[in-house]
Amino acid sequence: MNDAYKDLPLVDNKAHHRFEMHVGNEFAFLIYELDKPRITLVHTEVPESMEGKGVASALIEKVLEHIEKGGLKLIPVCPFVRAYLKRHPDWKRILDSSVVDF
Repeated sequence: MNDAYKDLPLVDNKAHHRFEMHVGNEFAFLIYELDKPRITLVHTEVPESMEGKGVASALIEKVLEHIEKGGLKLIPVCPFVRAYLKRHPDWKRILDSSVVDF
C-alpha cells in the first residue's frame, strides 16, 4: 500500500452500503452487499483526480483487512477487486467457497 494512504481511516458508510476512504476533500468508495457471513464487493469508484495514484488499491486492501477481521467471506463482483485479487493471491484465503473461478 502507498504510504500516503496507510493512516487514512476506512469508513463503513452503512446507510449507502459502501466503504469510503477520504483523501483531502474527495473520497473513493467501494459499494458492497452484505448477507452475513458473505459480503459481495460490487463496484469501486475513484474520482478522476485520484486515478493512477494507488487510491483504489489502498481502499481495496483496507476493505479486505476489514472483511478478514470481521470473519466475513468475500464474493468479488467488481472487476477492479477481481484484478487486485489476481495480483495479490494471498487474499484468496477470504473468498467464499461459492467462488470457483479463481
